[in-house]
Amino acid sequence: MSIISILAESRIQEGLKEGAFENLPGKGKPQNFEDLSMVPEDLRLGYKVLKNAGYLPEELQLRKDMVTLSDLIQCCDDEHERTRLNQQLTEKRLRFNMLAEKRSLKKTSAFLKYRNKIFNRLHI
Repeated sequence: MSIISILAESRIQEGLKEGAFENLPGKGKPQNFEDLSMVPEDLRLGYKVLKNAGYLPEELQLRKDMVTLSDLIQCCDDEHERTRLNQQLTEKRLRFNMLAEKRSLKKTSAFLKYRNKIFNRLHI
């Protein structure tokens, strides 16, 4: 154990003895942890910063749009509307593929590792 770990543990034990953790907000309620376990460890901080800033990278927005369009197509009864939605989906896929080539997403270890999971989730 490092000196910092020992000091931290000592402070925690003191706080427990003094009751410093007794009346904390949210006591008895489940914690809401973000699940970033599927994101490579070296990218987690970046994802968290982007999410907190309300920023969605273009490729993620395109993926989100593709899922939405796929869902709409499945529910659509009007043939004309379905054709229009299919055209939009094709355009989004083309744009996504162009971005992937431009940014070499398909060659990164993270993409190769999670490729099938991504496409299965997006129903592509």
